[in-house]
Amino acid sequence: MKILVVSQYFWPENFRINDLCAQLVERGHDVTLLTGKPNYPTGFIFPEFKENPSAFNQYAGCEVIRVPITARGNSSSLKLIINYFSYVFSASLLGAWQLRRQSFDVIFVYEPSPVTVCLPAIFLKKLRKIPVVFWVQDLWPETLESVGVVKSKRLLGWIGKLVSFIYNRCDLILGQSRAFYAGIARYCDAKEKIKYFPNWAEGIFREIVVSSVPEVANYKDDFKVLFAGNVGGAQDFPAILSAAEIIKDRKIKAKFFIVGDGRMFDWVSKEIPRRQLSDYVYLLGRHSLDSMPAFYASADVLLVALQESPVFSLTIPAKVQSYMTSGKPIVTMLSGEGSRVVSEAGCGLITDSGDYEGLANNIIKMSNMTETELGVLGNNARTYVDREFDRDTLIAQLEDWFVEVTQNNSEKEL
Repeated sequence: MKILVVSQYFWPENFRINDLCAQLVERGHDVTLLTGKPNYPTGFIFPEFKENPSAFNQYAGCEVIRVPITARGNSSSLKLIINYFSYVFSASLLGAWQLRRQSFDVIFVYEPSPVTVCLPAIFLKKLRKIPVVFWVQDLWPETLESVGVVKSKRLLGWIGKLVSFIYNRCDLILGQSRAFYAGIARYCDAKEKIKYFPNWAEGIFREIVVSSVPEVANYKDDFKVLFAGNVGGAQDFPAILSAAEIIKDRKIKAKFFIVGDGRMFDWVSKEIPRRQLSDYVYLLGRHSLDSMPAFYASADVLLVALQESPVFSLTIPAKVQSYMTSGKPIVTMLSGEGSRVVSEAGCGLITDSGDYEGLANNIIKMSNMTETELGVLGNNARTYVDREFDRDTLIAQLEDWFVEVTQNNSEKEL
């Protein structure tokens, strides 16, 4: 099957879509990516890409078509909006021109945000009569309202109409959480085309790790808490640092390691010395996906956190599956679905978003666990992820859906 993947984000940016595309190629599909220039999460075009763009035209057997976009920057909401729409226009116009000699059976759209990423796919569907499958990772307009990006009820209403326009022109809509159903159904007339399709962890996290990361592993006498991923506003770093302050005040031998980059990175780097946390919180910066298993293996427990928000409570952060697959205990500061999964799996301790005192107390509890007790939590994580988030099973289901929408589209054309 010839598959066009439309995604504003792609390798060398670290997103689940990278692994999905590689797996589809392994299964014999012809995959082409329509994406932008890599600039997430730093907000600036990656230096290695600027130095040699042609080195990023192929990935794991996939052809990568890149269109020009305006980089996100690191602070301005206006720049972020321009970034979103620069991809829409470039992918719709220039992308359509670059793909004019290629034919596709299905278009697959990956949407961690913004929802506008689907507009180029809808434009191509109109031009070429190709069915569109939309994988929703982030609910709009609810997310915009929750993080305070948009406060005007009128503007939120207009965005809701845009979301409805998009959903009703897709042939199949996939939600990354079962709790997404109501949010999608609110804007989608044909409820039967909404399906549950969760994230999974890349296969690299299943491999036996024989190496460790000195920046983390060398603190042998400390309980090591590691956060990996975007250092952004949604991850509630003010609360994470408040938990670290409690750890410091109680003289607990625990340390926090932050692996990643993002719009809040500079703020966190200034807050650490201001709060006198330099001996408790360490910023390790952005690292490649290949290096992450070693980081995970070097830690005692892995942390996931999100701000308090109705829409975030419906979300299972993608790092949860990666954490689970690595076989490490998890500690959360997260309301809703993400913590429910951790609790159901019996693989860690949970507390609600914003509850930094609860987070600190849970870290202290886990620091007092034996190695055997922590090992049981890690084993529980792997058992659960094998049952609920098996990659091969999920991708096989996706292939079946591709065949179904393609056949339905052919029947409509007759």
